[in-house]
Amino acid sequence: MAMMKLAVTIKESSLVKPAEATWTGRMPLSEFDMTGTITHVDLLYFYDNKSSTTCFPQNDAASDLLKDSLSRTLVTFYPLAGRLHPKGGGRLELNCNGSGAQFMEAEAETTSLDELSSWFVGADVSGNKPRPSGAEFMPLVPAVDYGSVPIGEWPLLLVQLTRFGCGGFCLGFNMCHAVADGLAAMHFFHEWARVARGEGVGGVGPVFDRRVLRGGQPPLARQPAFDPAQFDHPPVLLHDNDNGIGNAATRLKLTKTQVHTLKEMANKDLSSTLTTRPYTTYETLTAHIWRCACKARKLEPNQLTAVGVCVDARRRVDPPLPDGYFGDAVIDVKATGLSGDLVARPLGYAAGRVREATEKADSEFLWSAIEYMKNQPDLTKFQDFFEEGGEEEEEEPFFGIPNLNVTSWLRLSMLGLDFGFGKEVRMDTTFDFDGDTTLSGSQDGDGSVVISICLRSDHIDGFERCFYDDIFI
Repeated sequence: MAMMKLAVTIKESSLVKPAEATWTGRMPLSEFDMTGTITHVDLLYFYDNKSSTTCFPQNDAASDLLKDSLSRTLVTFYPLAGRLHPKGGGRLELNCNGSGAQFMEAEAETTSLDELSSWFVGADVSGNKPRPSGAEFMPLVPAVDYGSVPIGEWPLLLVQLTRFGCGGFCLGFNMCHAVADGLAAMHFFHEWARVARGEGVGGVGPVFDRRVLRGGQPPLARQPAFDPAQFDHPPVLLHDNDNGIGNAATRLKLTKTQVHTLKEMANKDLSSTLTTRPYTTYETLTAHIWRCACKARKLEPNQLTAVGVCVDARRRVDPPLPDGYFGDAVIDVKATGLSGDLVARPLGYAAGRVREATEKADSEFLWSAIEYMKNQPDLTKFQDFFEEGGEEEEEEPFFGIPNLNVTSWLRLSMLGLDFGFGKEVRMDTTFDFDGDTTLSGSQDGDGSVVISICLRSDHIDGFERCFYDDIFI
């Protein structure tokens, strides 16, 4: 069955600047800001006037409300109105110049959000519904031209309001990860929503000072103890689209009971592991996804495989970062194991491999990683980046068989983004890399978890079968 194509027409594009004069100047970035993903990360929020319990805006009212409240919110979150400034060797500064955030208005040819419903959930196993990859949603995301626009001209925040014929609309956000990680981004979005509701910025204010992570400071005299081998990973056996099959996405829901069952499985025999503390929801679900991916991909038993784990440094470093720290404070670590061991041994084994990787990221590890980065003459090899001309800088990509990445949004306040016209009916993101995975809470608020994963399209069915069948082993 052919995949639907979403046609979107951009009607207007403008820059939204802070409503008042803000501080201007160059702000140093930390090594965490300048490594890993330094391009943009997107989010999609869908709003339906049928489910709204408040006055739903019509015509230009939504864009006027959003642009006005965004302008006022940027007074507090002024770095998002700035631009990156390249210093050479992959190093960057934040140029707080008030250039503004990009705001785009668009119309979708699709008349109703209901027409997109089959895109939000994976096809059934019989293949009666089309399987989307993340690419189908890209027209709803404000685009950044990495190929021809110099890095110093990228808007750090882009917003696209796409209207549907039914009266509902989608808000597509694209925020530069070099300026804000997921926790910081949601801090901003919820404060913007507060302003739009007429409540004003409240709660803990943003802290932009990267000196708490030694941003902009020279390396220390002592040599860092950090082991750069932590950045190594098993080579990708088959890159995206090497065989023309392509990728597809699926979104699978685990009930609160199913999550509990998996945690019982993982913690069944802690005496056989090196830990006595029960495995967390993240460790358990990541282990389960990792094992299912090995089976679905039919990896050889002796195949080394890795799962990327995103670690938040805020409470791991000593001293901990201040509340409201606004920047990128995450580092990726990798858990590795042989496919045969992961599949044949109990779930607790895979969960233990995940824990082993994350527990290495203690304060000493994180400060040592910063010093290691400071001593590097060129950071580009540690960046997921696109050079001018569109070529990827990364020599050997991580995504692809036999690896995967699992990012948790379970502790982020991703849901309930209300700009004054009700909460979203669905939150989503685009992703089309083989092995890219996110965990998020269910829109139902019932304690269930939604797993979104992109795999090679011929591996999706096998993954879905293992994903549910293995819960009851």
